[in-house]
Amino acid sequence: MVISSEDELEKLRHIGKICANTIQIMAKAMEPGMTTRELDLIGRQNLEAHGAQSAPEVCYEFPGATCISINEEVAHGVPGDRVIAAGDLINIDVSAVKDGYFGDTGASFGLAPVAQKTARLLRDGKRALTAGLTQVKSGARYAAIGDSVGKFAKKNGYTLIRNLASHGVGLSLHDEPEEIATWPDRREKRLMQDGQVFTIEPFLSLGATFADDGDDGAWTLYSHPRALTVQFEHTVVASRNGPVILTLPD
Repeated sequence: MVISSEDELEKLRHIGKICANTIQIMAKAMEPGMTTRELDLIGRQNLEAHGAQSAPEVCYEFPGATCISINEEVAHGVPGDRVIAAGDLINIDVSAVKDGYFGDTGASFGLAPVAQKTARLLRDGKRALTAGLTQVKSGARYAAIGDSVGKFAKKNGYTLIRNLASHGVGLSLHDEPEEIATWPDRREKRLMQDGQVFTIEPFLSLGATFADDGDDGAWTLYSHPRALTVQFEHTVVASRNGPVILTLPD
């Protein structure tokens, strides 16, 4: 999607804020002994209270309102009977639609007390996202995002999941431009258009380089090799003055 009016921008900001607020509400509600299904219900209730629908549920019949991934799980974690425990690393990914416009955001959290290496990974996951965001500008190379994130990861001793990419979003959950790498990719030659809407979502890891299907053939993806991994994600618009972040909470 390329934004063509202020009305489109405001509708994208609106759904983006709903998604971001939903993550914050879920994060504050997390406590040891809660199941991921119970946490997902809190997210669902907030989306519905603001007139939004879960995008993965609407678009892909995903069995939950939000994706909740714990520890060895990298992405697309299905809410269910898994119990959240103290020390867990939890990723919450919320995408939703309202009035035909989509927002998509994600963040990782540690449920105290967390190990020092987990706390450092969480801190640096946010920094990796920032490294990508600083490269967003009309006319810039999409490859600059992956180059910047890759440089940060290498300098700080991390790996990146290389088969989960950023993507266009706006009038659909997954839109053009497809497969925006958050790792160095010499094949990437595209340029950011003014008003282009897309996500930036690096997956920073303590050793994993790939997201693998589980043995049960379900939605959940697991780190390969097994290693703690965090994801932080924003939906942005490329502008002449840099990134316009659409998924900021109140």
